[in-house]
Amino acid sequence: MRTWYTSWRAAIRIARRDAWRSKGRSFLVLAMIALPIVGVSAADLTLRSAELSTGQSVARSLGRADARLSDPGMGGAPVLQSPDGSSYAPAEDYEDKPFPDGSIDLTTVLPAGATTLTDRSSQAKLRTTHGLLSTEIRELKAADPMVAGMMPLVGGRFPQKADEVAATTHFLEESGLAIGSSLTARGLERTYTIVGSYELPEALDTDQVNALPGALIDPLDKALVADGMPGLSSDTTLLAAVSGGFTWNTVQELNAKGAVVASRAVALDPPADSEVPLYQQDGWGNYEQSTAARAAALAAVGTVVGLAMLEICLLAGPAFAVGARRSRRQLGLVGANGGDRRHIRAIVLAGGLVIGVAAAVVGTVLGLALTFLLQPVLEDAMGKRFGHFDVRPLELLAIALLAVLTGLLAAIVPAVTSSRQSVLASLTGRRGVRRSSRVLPVIGLIAVALGAAIALYGSTMTEQFAVVAGGSALAELGVVALTPALVGLFGRLGRVLPLSPRLALRDAVRNRGRTAPAVAAVLAAVAGTVAVATYAASQDAQSRAEYVASLPHGAVSVTITEAGGREVPAVRETVQRLLPVDVRADVARIGVGRSTCSMWDEAADCGFYEVVVPKANECPLNAVDRARPDADPAERFTKEERRRLADDWRCEHKPGPYLMTDGGLLVGDEKLLTVLGIDDPKAAAALADGKPVAFDRRPVDTAGKLSIRLVTDRDAAEKAANAGKDAPGEIKTFDVYRAAEGTKSYGVDLLVPPAAAKAAGMATVPLGAYYSTDEMPSSEQRQKLDGVLDNTGSDVSLTVEEGFTSENSIVLLSLTVFAGLITIGAAGIATGLAQADAEADLKTLAAVGAPPRVRRTLSGFQCGVVALMGVVLGSAAGVLPAVGLRLTERRQQLSWHENALDQGWGVGGVPFVPVVVPWATLAALLIAVPAGAALLAALVTRSRGALARREAG
Repeated sequence: MRTWYTSWRAAIRIARRDAWRSKGRSFLVLAMIALPIVGVSAADLTLRSAELSTGQSVARSLGRADARLSDPGMGGAPVLQSPDGSSYAPAEDYEDKPFPDGSIDLTTVLPAGATTLTDRSSQAKLRTTHGLLSTEIRELKAADPMVAGMMPLVGGRFPQKADEVAATTHFLEESGLAIGSSLTARGLERTYTIVGSYELPEALDTDQVNALPGALIDPLDKALVADGMPGLSSDTTLLAAVSGGFTWNTVQELNAKGAVVASRAVALDPPADSEVPLYQQDGWGNYEQSTAARAAALAAVGTVVGLAMLEICLLAGPAFAVGARRSRRQLGLVGANGGDRRHIRAIVLAGGLVIGVAAAVVGTVLGLALTFLLQPVLEDAMGKRFGHFDVRPLELLAIALLAVLTGLLAAIVPAVTSSRQSVLASLTGRRGVRRSSRVLPVIGLIAVALGAAIALYGSTMTEQFAVVAGGSALAELGVVALTPALVGLFGRLGRVLPLSPRLALRDAVRNRGRTAPAVAAVLAAVAGTVAVATYAASQDAQSRAEYVASLPHGAVSVTITEAGGREVPAVRETVQRLLPVDVRADVARIGVGRSTCSMWDEAADCGFYEVVVPKANECPLNAVDRARPDADPAERFTKEERRRLADDWRCEHKPGPYLMTDGGLLVGDEKLLTVLGIDDPKAAAALADGKPVAFDRRPVDTAGKLSIRLVTDRDAAEKAANAGKDAPGEIKTFDVYRAAEGTKSYGVDLLVPPAAAKAAGMATVPLGAYYSTDEMPSSEQRQKLDGVLDNTGSDVSLTVEEGFTSENSIVLLSLTVFAGLITIGAAGIATGLAQADAEADLKTLAAVGAPPRVRRTLSGFQCGVVALMGVVLGSAAGVLPAVGLRLTERRQQLSWHENALDQGWGVGGVPFVPVVVPWATLAALLIAVPAGAALLAALVTRSRGALARREAG
């Protein structure tokens, strides 16, 4: 008795033998299905291995300690916290009383018998072989067993003496130092020896140095304060271990004493949300990922997987179709010996099943092997170590079943088509008359129109990106449905082409069942690439327009604001000696009070100056209402008045850059105009005559004068400000030359020549210099300069203007290469299938006297035709979603801009959100990719085929 099992077993055996007999075609389809499985299985293994269990996460943050206590800075007032300690709030309401402030001694709140370790960290600049490197300093007794798991030792040992330190492997790589090297900190003469290296499993790219408690931070802080520099700020926590651990009740008891606790016991067994008092307060809650967010994430993953399966089916389907046609005599014999249509369908479907199973096994094994071998590379890329190599068989099995399902789906259409052929047609090799579907193009047109309408609605009427994306996807699927009809339209171009391309085009049109899926696959890949490239290029243009250059391209500035500028002359000469300087312009600042005051010194004998803005030139939105000093601009002006004032020149928002000096004022000569690229002979003449130049018209009154107030009494100035009055001080007045409106001055709003400052009796302090260069300083020159400037002991601010650097150039190049590979691959697959399918036609050409090169050129043009059709259609389909998304962003940013105007906030001009088509990427896709595909196909095709034998009569 014959059963379905018996028939399917026979079908699988036939399919297996056919796949083995046609190794090239089988390998091609297997590779197409297996490659995504390799990627998905490797991604699953990587994500699962990088996902830490609660115990692993606690071990990395607490080591073997039971808890970490921290001071929230509320002076011991009771607090409420989340179970993990990441969120906290005061337990009482301080709306009508002062908010608590201060610190507590964490050791006094611990339970009796607790063992503790102090973990203190700060940030400082350490000297390296290259110069200075900002590094985290951590004082923790790392050799203690309680720390095990937090800082795994890589080499050497942890410090045991006060003059020893250990460093992370990343710090050693960045600094050029090694175990055994000496280490010093800027501002501290004491030398330390590096005795070991370690890593932070959760942050492999951290620059950190470990020392014993009290060995580095306190000495460095004292040394910096003694030199008149800002001291170090540090963060201190307490690792604690106690018998029985820290339960949730214990954590709440410590919260009542003002401490925040991250507990191992609570992390492993967290309380219910109803037992967390913090979550019961208004505005607080356990903000875990919502069900809607999870559903959206699953939908996104499902969409990506679905599109990937669609593309594989589009490419693999024609391969099964060609295989079925090449086996039509065998299938005809099955029918002649009593097999019905379902048996023929089973044989073709079994081919998809056999190759799908093989692809699942190969892809899964390769994914496992690659992930295991590349584990160090993946960990470095993610910046953290795996918890363990986590293999989840059920997930890998589901991924493998995806390959099997893809193989079966790709074989469905060829199976149905083969089963409908008559036995006579199969045995004689006749294909019969094949008609194109008239319904599919209509459906495609409707989908394109509906999708475009939805995308247009989403970009003009809503601010929802999902609407635009959904409409664009529907339109793209409509173009895919239209592909067979569009391929037929391309065929009309054949009458004007030479022989080989005409034959290739006619063959593509005649065999749309093979051509259309390959063109659709190329279309899908190119459309995605063009969409992302268009969006990236548009964002790039927006970022370029919004970029604010500090200086002209290649220019350099150096400033020192501390110690009265005594190091400035030496620094000026150093920069000029080590960089390719063309013009140097020295600049100074106005000094008030003691000559050794730094710019930010607030000592009583260190005054300051103010650039006086005439009342008529003050922006009403920013002006203080002395009758109501706390009144908000939204309360003082109507919406229409606020919008009108936003266009007033007095309220114009300048995007920068901004100088550190008040009013953007510098003391300098006409050389600074040359460095800044300001071509204004009248301004240069004014500076040479001792007359200040104003690039901002707000400080200049109607008489063309500028006023500067010198304030020597800081206390009196503060009292006047609190009373809404001007600060008391002597006012210096100058006649100024106002530069042309719109002159780009790179943050320099006022330029006062030294002669004018001296004539007015104002003291000046050297600030630095500006330089124009003959060429852009190289990396080696800058590194050498940084190393020399480190030796000055001053805080030197060095700026080298490199211009706007596009972050999307690599992305665009990668997308172009990716789309090119997909296009060439899809076109190559279609060409290989065409050659297998049209072998009889090629032999006929040879028999009628066609030269051998016709075979090679025909193959090349077949590949190029498929690639060109797919690229043209994909480029047209890909621009739509990018344009829609950019229009949506434009509406969104305009809405934000108008809302800011309504609120009276200081904002810039109308947002610039351009839509830019990446013509270079499109040209590479439209010209280089089809030409490359055709050339590659021609090169790998043999000029002569196998001789045809006459079939037995």
